[in-house]
Amino acid sequence: MKSSDLARSEVSWLRALIFTIYGTSALVASYFPLFYADLGFSRTQIGYIYAVGPMISLISNLLWSYASDRYRTIKKILFILLAGQILMSFFLSMSTQFSVIMLIITLYYSFFYPVLPLTDSIAISTANRHNKNFLSIRIFGSIGFAVFALLIGYVLSTIPSISTMGVAMIIAGAALFFTLFIKDQAASVSKVNFSGVLSILKQKELLWFLGCVFCLALGMRMNDAFLSITLHDLGAGEELIGWAMLLSAFSEIPIFLLLTRYGEKFKELPLLLFASLMFALRFMLVGISDSATGVLLIQMMHGVSFGIFYVTAIRMLSRLIPAQFQATGLALFTVMWSSLSGLLSGTFGGMLFEHFGRENYYFAAMGTSLLAFIGFASRYFYRGKPKTQANDSLPFND
Repeated sequence: MKSSDLARSEVSWLRALIFTIYGTSALVASYFPLFYADLGFSRTQIGYIYAVGPMISLISNLLWSYASDRYRTIKKILFILLAGQILMSFFLSMSTQFSVIMLIITLYYSFFYPVLPLTDSIAISTANRHNKNFLSIRIFGSIGFAVFALLIGYVLSTIPSISTMGVAMIIAGAALFFTLFIKDQAASVSKVNFSGVLSILKQKELLWFLGCVFCLALGMRMNDAFLSITLHDLGAGEELIGWAMLLSAFSEIPIFLLLTRYGEKFKELPLLLFASLMFALRFMLVGISDSATGVLLIQMMHGVSFGIFYVTAIRMLSRLIPAQFQATGLALFTVMWSSLSGLLSGTFGGMLFEHFGRENYYFAAMGTSLLAFIGFASRYFYRGKPKTQANDSLPFND
């Protein structure tokens, strides 16, 4: 077989793996909350379960990344993680008590969260080796999320919700199968340089940026945690929830492509201001909407809110962080955007939703987005000292 055919085969199997793995993400994000609700759990309890994931990800990502570095393999680690997901899904399918599910879901998340960064790592290495654009591989994750979100919705609308974990086992099993055909390679996951944390935290501009990111992430994670519950409360079936997830995922694809191609023509802060306003408008509309169809259509704003924010934030982060501290800076960004915000929004968001209702819940999410807007705007209109007098920070590109 020619080398070009081998490369094409390798990339195809990897795309299939990424497509399937992001299908699991669609299931966890969109349909696990409904599974808990059908078990009779309160909104507060669902919030606690949601919060476990970000909390455990802080530990599990480091643990499995270290293991992949220590044993110089990603493929074998992925195999273990996917097998662990299948086993934990089986135990979840037989559990109904909140305390038991909290224990099992903690173990499940320890196998679930490290899969995505490890898969991205192997995709980056493969793209570089075959002179391909990483996005041409990674975009299959967005497509997989959208397709599986819709497909799972239709499947679960025809079978009992208790079968959710059976669907999880099937998808993880398919990903496990595709793992057998990808080419293994030594792990390239960057280790966190803890010695650089203090140096980075002295940069006032970066702290300002991370604070704004955290405010914006709170609203985003609140929406992630209870969007499917909101649609369910408004009378949507699983198939309509699937359409909502599909619209969200597909709306970000053209934004990613456009910003990858033309994003450098625009400065970061104006884009972040616009994205923050779109988040606030999006959450306000969900809060006042009285129909599932309306909420579904609002999800088309995902691309102009999350899509613009994410690409621009990564671009800004690369400008603010010195090259030698990139891994540490990315780790801090992940903590703010995913881990801490998910932990806080899950812990207190469930209580807020249960005791104050959906409208006030989404107004609170809108409020955190407006806080981020104010933070970005204050930096945009603030003119500090000249760079020659401010050597302890790196300026925003405003």
